[in-house]
Amino acid sequence: MGGAAGRYGHEDGRGSGGVRERAGGHPGGPGRRLRRGLVAAATVLALGAGAAACGGSDSGDSGAGSGAAAVHTSPIAAELAKLPAKVEGARVVVGDPKAPHTAEVLVDPHCGYCALFEKAGGEALLQAAGKGRVKIEYVLASFLDQGGSGSAKAVNALRASVDRGRFAAYQAAVFASQPKGAFTEEHLLAVASAVPGLRGPEFDKAVRENAHGGWATRAEAEFEATGAQGTPLVLVDGKPAGTTDRSMFDKDAFAKTLAAAGIG
Repeated sequence: MGGAAGRYGHEDGRGSGGVRERAGGHPGGPGRRLRRGLVAAATVLALGAGAAACGGSDSGDSGAGSGAAAVHTSPIAAELAKLPAKVEGARVVVGDPKAPHTAEVLVDPHCGYCALFEKAGGEALLQAAGKGRVKIEYVLASFLDQGGSGSAKAVNALRASVDRGRFAAYQAAVFASQPKGAFTEEHLLAVASAVPGLRGPEFDKAVRENAHGGWATRAEAEFEATGAQGTPLVLVDGKPAGTTDRSMFDKDAFAKTLAAAGIG
């Protein structure tokens, strides 16, 4: 799967797709077009089956957020702090790059259902990554910004956290601290203060000055290029996992889903 600018292009490149219109007709061979069609079909099928997901301007307010001033961290934050992460094109890759399985996780920081996933199935997936059983490729969307959610600001901050070696722990905290209103720089920095070793002059500047705004735009283009119609979406070795049966919203159930996919 690749974005319009290329999956491994330069970080400061900007995608051309808008957040409202799903990208179509991206360049690529038959394999890419087939994969995009499969992902689109899978998400449409999941949504039609009544699976919980955010789409369009619907942030899926699930009650996960509790106000802009509320800051929470993951109960497994200490484990997450040990997970390596790196930027590869318009994605953030977490875990051992030589892991036998690959999970692609498509999320928007302001999606309420994504927050539910991150504190349930997301934890199970990250713990599997910590054991070297799977690497996770995060596609950080910001399509909900059309409703003024501040998702792109959150994606910018998440990208900055990679440089500080705290992506996994910070991402979990960002979703756990999802505001009912829009993400602001102040709230994102307050969340960062709860993640040991993250705050610092460079990180703070990157958040306040939107240093990775171009990358956030490309990450959204990467999401659009997949053909996905909503978030959250998890693909394990290219196949949707935990969507139609909603196991992704239950940690133990999703652990079983992962085991069935060979990630024990």
